Amino acid sequence: MVRGIDKSNIFRDTKDKARFLERLGQNVQAAKCSVYAWVLMDNHAHILFRSGKSGISAVMRKLLTWYAQYFNRRHGRRGHLFENRYKSILCDEDNYLITLVRYIHLNPVRAGIIKTTAEMDNYPWSGHRSIIEKAKYPWMDTATVLAQFGSTKRKTILEYRRFIEEGMHQGHDSQFSGGGLVRSLGGWSNVISLRRKGQREETDERILGSGDFVHQVIKETEDKSLRQMKLKRSGLTLAKIIEQECRKGRISRKELENGGRRSKISQARARIARRGMEEIGLSAAEIARCLGVATSSITRAIEKQGS
Repeated sequence: MVRGIDKSNIFRDTKDKARFLERLGQNVQAAKCSVYAWVLMDNHAHILFRSGKSGISAVMRKLLTWYAQYFNRRHGRRGHLFENRYKSILCDEDNYLITLVRYIHLNPVRAGIIKTTAEMDNYPWSGHRSIIEKAKYPWMDTATVLAQFGSTKRKTILEYRRFIEEGMHQGHDSQFSGGGLVRSLGGWSNVISLRRKGQREETDERILGSGDFVHQVIKETEDKSLRQMKLKRSGLTLAKIIEQECRKGRISRKELENGGRRSKISQARARIARRGMEEIGLSAAEIARCLGVATSSITRAIEKQGS
């Protein structure tokens, strides 16, 4: 979920929305994500997708940075366009996928922009039309959504439409618009720290799912955090990783930091970036600063290695 600063519009006309969608499609395809639902309103947007190996941050950072620059340039404005960072909620796909698809696609109904399913079928700024095959977005995974409603195409679309109609009078549901807990506490590490001290929040707004699902996510995150802490205590640093990989690839650190694109150098850079992220929990930006290259170079190197 992303909103305009001070509730201002982030889309002023159809061209803005079309450009946003175009870049969204490019980014999710490059990151090998699966988009299940989306809607563009004048002052906010919702996207439901399964992230690829690089996670959602790389996709959203590229998309929102590019779009803010485009919007400001086109409309002759300056300053921030979006309200803080995007909000994200980790969802239990087994129990919430179709409910979220419906909730997102019914945003224009709740806003009073459209009132009937016929109008919804012709509304161009949501993924609903792609699911019922009235529009085509190659970056949308409509098959996974429709598979929840049956086995034959005709039946699945009929059942999906019936499901949408049943929710036409559904009001706002606060459980689908959370995601503020991690940000308000200063990140995952602070949430985990509070939990270790026995201080638990009544709800986990960043996770939408059953109690077992929430428990599993928290445990996996805590385990990853503990692994990273152990590695840091062992003395492993990015400098040591760079030294190891340069020795393994038989290249000098100077070659690595000069931004060379030779295959051997690119491969070493990708290995360093992946190890820096996975083994000591550094961000792409931190690794890029140490190597003297742009953050985008690190992101591309990791994506290329994973493809």
